[in-house]
Amino acid sequence: MDLINNKVAFFFISESIKKVSDGGRIITLVTSLLAVCTPFYPVYQGTKAAVEYYTKAASKELMARNVTVNCVAPGPMDTPSFYPQETPEAVEFYKSSALQHRLTDIKDIVPIIKFLVTDGGWITGQVIFANGGLAAN
Repeated sequence: MDLINNKVAFFFISESIKKVSDGGRIITLVTSLLAVCTPFYPVYQGTKAAVEYYTKAASKELMARNVTVNCVAPGPMDTPSFYPQETPEAVEFYKSSALQHRLTDIKDIVPIIKFLVTDGGWITGQVIFANGGLAAN
């Protein structure tokens, strides 16, 4: 898990810094679980937390080139890979903790990424939590 969530993200950002044009955008994906304490996820959360800090560091490094670097942090997503690892009770908990009592859908995330790569040029070094309020305290 560390190889995929941490190391690959590190190299993705490193290579992106070399290849992105001035005024460009780099977006990474993390998880809203960075802002929520739940059982059974500390290793996953730890490997994704590193991506947040790589992103923030890159945003500082690239300011002079007007390149923005941000993370989008979806909540638990309604995908086939989510259900096999979760109990029905956990699925219901995540649904009940979010707007409209549902999981995050890819259709919730795409407009955020579109905004960040177009009109969101003043936003950099941020984690955009998109989770229907799951991480609201």
